[in-house]
Amino acid sequence: MGSVVVTGSTKGVGFALANELAKRGWSVVISGRTMAAVDDALGRIRQTTPNAKVFGAVVDVTSHPSVQALWDTAVASCGSVDMWINNAGLAISTKKIIENDPSEIQAMVTTNVIGTMFGAQVAANGMLKQPKGGRIINVLGGGSDGSFREGQAVYGATKRGLNLFTEALIKELKGTSVTVGSIRPGILITEGFVREAHEMGPERYAKQRKAIQILGDRPQDVMPWIVDRIEKANGKHGYAISWLTTPKIILRFSTAFKKRDILSEYGI
Repeated sequence: MGSVVVTGSTKGVGFALANELAKRGWSVVISGRTMAAVDDALGRIRQTTPNAKVFGAVVDVTSHPSVQALWDTAVASCGSVDMWINNAGLAISTKKIIENDPSEIQAMVTTNVIGTMFGAQVAANGMLKQPKGGRIINVLGGGSDGSFREGQAVYGATKRGLNLFTEALIKELKGTSVTVGSIRPGILITEGFVREAHEMGPERYAKQRKAIQILGDRPQDVMPWIVDRIEKANGKHGYAISWLTTPKIILRFSTAFKKRDILSEYGI
């Protein structure tokens, strides 16, 4: 085990990652935009894992000094940072490009792109100074592979850009004490997903519901598999962890994934 920072970890994919890592004995630094959200996340982790070694910090990933302060807090709490997971992101994927408010576009670009770049830069510089180096993992997602879904133009563009950025980071840090990898967690039913489903309205959402029933997953069901592979990839460089692969998609559609219904429990 070791110490890990997960950005954007008070809910959604980030929280599920942090929670699973804490269960396995990692020292985890939770981060979010408000202390209330951070405290709530810490409380939920401690409720399921009373002896969890978890710490919290408020961070604005679009601010380099704030991200540097997160690194400093993690080092002060854990002694060093063995792994840094750039997860913080914002998705507003129910609107066409011409419908997006300029503030929404700016928020997605700065959070997803600049936030990840600042995180990678701070972590890489800090880890290169550590005797044992460290690991950086970027959480990619919808659009990072070049695919497109209606309403995801801006969000998908940020993730596509992060795919190139991650490839560049892998090349630049090759041969150093810092390894780089990526995660594509698939279609996970998070708080943000539920919010957007309600925003779409019944008619628009109905067009996607069938496919989501087949391809979507609960974060808590996927994270043990992902964290297993994160732990097995220790020491490797340039690895990519993908949950929803093409063979898995084909298999699920061919069997209709046993006609399951995971969306009703979320009220969507």
